[in-house]
Amino acid sequence: MLQAIGLTSTPRRDRPPAVDDLTFEAPTGAVTALVGPPGSGKTAALRLLLELDPGRGLTYFRGRPLHRIAQPAREIGVVLGDVPGHPSRTVRGQLRMLAAGAGVPVARADEVIRAVGLGGLEGRRLGTLPRGADRRLALAAALLGEPHTLLLDDPGAGLSPAERTRLHELLRAHARAGGTVLYTTRDPKDAARHADHVVTLDAGRLVAAQDAGDFARTRLRPRVAVRSPQAARLAAAVTQEARSARRPVEVVTDDGTLLHVYGGDCAQVGDIAFRHGVPVHRLTEETGETAEADPGPAGTTAEGARDAGPVPGAPAPDRARAARRPVRSPLRPLRYELRRALGVPSTGLVTVGVLAVSAVLAVLLGRGGGTPLPAVLAAWPDLLPLPPAALGAGLLGALSFGEEYRYPALAAGRGAVPRRLALLLAKLAVAAGGALLLGALVAATDLAALRLCYGPELISVPDNWGLMAASWLALSVGCAWAGVLGAGVFRAAAAGVAAVLFVPVALVPVLGHVMSGPAVRSVAGLPGRLGEFAGPRWAPSLDRWIAGALEVVGQPAGVALGLTLTVLLCAYVFTGLRPQARW
Repeated sequence: MLQAIGLTSTPRRDRPPAVDDLTFEAPTGAVTALVGPPGSGKTAALRLLLELDPGRGLTYFRGRPLHRIAQPAREIGVVLGDVPGHPSRTVRGQLRMLAAGAGVPVARADEVIRAVGLGGLEGRRLGTLPRGADRRLALAAALLGEPHTLLLDDPGAGLSPAERTRLHELLRAHARAGGTVLYTTRDPKDAARHADHVVTLDAGRLVAAQDAGDFARTRLRPRVAVRSPQAARLAAAVTQEARSARRPVEVVTDDGTLLHVYGGDCAQVGDIAFRHGVPVHRLTEETGETAEADPGPAGTTAEGARDAGPVPGAPAPDRARAARRPVRSPLRPLRYELRRALGVPSTGLVTVGVLAVSAVLAVLLGRGGGTPLPAVLAAWPDLLPLPPAALGAGLLGALSFGEEYRYPALAAGRGAVPRRLALLLAKLAVAAGGALLLGALVAATDLAALRLCYGPELISVPDNWGLMAASWLALSVGCAWAGVLGAGVFRAAAAGVAAVLFVPVALVPVLGHVMSGPAVRSVAGLPGRLGEFAGPRWAPSLDRWIAGALEVVGQPAGVALGLTLTVLLCAYVFTGLRPQARW
């Protein structure tokens, strides 16, 4: 059961609150509709239920507040607008990535694809989906974690009548299985037809909370819809006979050929049309909205709902709650990040571009024969601030957080991205692995291009190739991490790329000038002194590796990159890793 007690949104400026002291229940095993005209506060009420907007009040999901639920994706499925996914990602790729975020098996993605009727569209990209398929994808994402409660904001918008019927059948099946369903709609007839309970809102306040039958009887009234090419003649005949029989009948003409007759039934209208020789093309009974809202004795009024009092043992409903920004942190962050990186074409395009540029530069640099082989393989001439591999690794790292903020799939409808330590570590690990792989591919591609153009006899490997390869790969990994942290701190991929370029363009020249001064001390002999502390177990082979590592770190580029990463990591920790509600 879902219980909302005293929900009140924080007003902005001189406007009244969008939701004012709203109290209602959505029982388990039933479909509850939240009905009201546009601007009545339906969407604002859902956002208050999910603690997305600042306000007061309490919400309980099966007796627990949201911040006490360990895995909200397993308890609550939410549809607030469309699924904010990358337009180049496929339907199956998007759902598998979200499945990793929800901690559910990958096979669950295919199950919900079939359940919502997206079969045959698994390979379509999100940017090419029609409106109806986009709404079904949003529902599929809400069902991924097999939640108990579904909160849906106007789920039938943009769907065809057949798709809308399938949607309500799915919601009904979820309720019959013991779940709770709460959805918003502006159509009272839709609520009366498909819901078990109806909560009516007006100007953010509760008007009535009723069973669907009571709602249809008190807030809707029956009418007869009749279509005829002689609608005006039929309307006059119905009005005349009703006046003669002293029956209260109201006839409303719509679009010239359609009549709505209030106060009669199909038999009466059909007999009148037959007696007067009026042809009838359509004759059916419908329900229409009442002119004034009157819940009647069977309804629960707003005052009655507030008089019912809070749930026993619950805090007072007027207690102000802080505006939380609950977001979903992936339960399987490494799997999520791998699917995120490999599910969009930008990763492959950047990789192919880096390989092509580096191969062309390697061939041009190797043509004169004066450039050393390591510089040729790295394709790092003096006119570029960074080798293509390091620049490409930094760009991929920047996109890892930049795409999260541009298409926040983990925080649909919330405008926030979880900045958890587990997600950061997963992004750093995937960025490092991608940088190492990209560096190896660049070296292999450049070497193959040189052998193809100039022959293998011109290729000579230097003795210190291991140290050079380690320093080059370390530079690529450092640039990738700078891109990740820069985009994470400043919430944009461009900021991550700027952080990568800041090192060679601005910081390295300054540090090179400082470190070339006469007062700079050397750390020569440090491996030997460390060996004295370690004793006889110190392996002599470690001296060479430590000396090489110190040589790499001691270069101006290494010092600049280390300082940049330290500053960015501290900024990320202080601005992002703070306690917040899990979602």
